[in-house]
Amino acid sequence: MAFEVVTIPPGTIDIDGNTHAIDPLAVSVTEVTWDLYDVYLFALDVPESGGESDAVSRPSKPYVPPDRGYGHAGYPAMGMTRHAAVEFCAWLSEKTGDKYRLPTRAEWIYLSEASNPLDRHDDRSGSGETVVATAASAWTEENADYTTHPVGKKTPNAWGIRDTLGNVAEWVAPKPGQRPKDGPLAMGGSFLDPSARCTSRDETLQEPFWNASDPQIPKSVWWLADCDFVGFRVVRETGDADSTSGTKEGER
Repeated sequence: MAFEVVTIPPGTIDIDGNTHAIDPLAVSVTEVTWDLYDVYLFALDVPESGGESDAVSRPSKPYVPPDRGYGHAGYPAMGMTRHAAVEFCAWLSEKTGDKYRLPTRAEWIYLSEASNPLDRHDDRSGSGETVVATAASAWTEENADYTTHPVGKKTPNAWGIRDTLGNVAEWVAPKPGQRPKDGPLAMGGSFLDPSARCTSRDETLQEPFWNASDPQIPKSVWWLADCDFVGFRVVRETGDADSTSGTKEGER
């Protein structure tokens, strides 16, 4: 159960006319893959002998293969609700002893706007300029052939983070005091979107059609039956303003 993280430095970012302070964060280099999500989904971390109690809240088993036939090993996990992503973070925190969570909207924009010479303009980290997907940095409608792709195959940004744009859109944490009608928010666009919509400022509000065919009443809190384009990555607060080196996280 290993995954790679990189620590990004603190800073500020301007969003909608407001300046947001960003603390240093350890960020998963790619979106969470099925390799890791399967451990959580299928309770692969629980001994078959039953000698260890497991009180972790886990998703219901999906009715169809969760990868929708796109590909599994090395591919981004997708189709889960934001609730499922939040509960995954709680499980990961319990397994590692560190506090993992979804990034906030401001954090996600900040981590995706590190300078990259392959972006289509001269962007500077935290400058407030939108970073747009290119064929070198993202899987979009123009080059994805209507499917997700294994993570980590595209050029990283200046902080070593990959796949923020395209491939699958990424859940961000709810705003403090967010009203239910505001709905979950995903960032960055997906393999179904044109590159012009796969940007560091692109956001997509969950819509009813994402789960229209779910037969359950009420609808599942774990899976979006008609959504194959949303996943997530995780962050961990580091409390170390001087640390910028990459690291490996794994089972402890």
